[in-house]
Amino acid sequence: MSSGASGGGQSRRRLATEIKDSLRELSNQLALLNRQVGARLELKDVDLDCLELIGRYGPMSPSAVARRAGLHPATLTGVLDRLQRGGWIVRERDPEGADRRAVTVRALRDRNAEVYQLYSGMNGTLDGILTDYSVAELEILVDFLQRTTTAGNSATAALAEA
Repeated sequence: MSSGASGGGQSRRRLATEIKDSLRELSNQLALLNRQVGARLELKDVDLDCLELIGRYGPMSPSAVARRAGLHPATLTGVLDRLQRGGWIVRERDPEGADRRAVTVRALRDRNAEVYQLYSGMNGTLDGILTDYSVAELEILVDFLQRTTTAGNSATAALAEA
């Protein structure tokens, strides 16, 4: 990773700025895409975000969803109510919970096809873009994106604690 990490001062700064600008633009475009998907599914942005978290990391407790989403538990209750009414999730008693009132939240897979279909255009385009890269280049991209995600998580946590 460190080969070529030094040198090329002005070029390096210009490329770093282009990468940061591109990440901001990508963030905006993905937010717009998610907003369109949410509108088609009749879900608020926060509902779609929580559904993604539950589908990816669940089943989990509502407090775990709230932590991952950065939401107040009372706000999350409203989100979960809407998702459950819409047939996206189910709340179940946690058989391993010490408290009999403990529940877990699980995404219902019945409606996955609706979500996948709405993202199919973007996913197909990404598949085409990725074919232009070698395995070594894809490994670099994976590393960059994982490290960038970790940096974003750290920045979010730092702001939440401040």
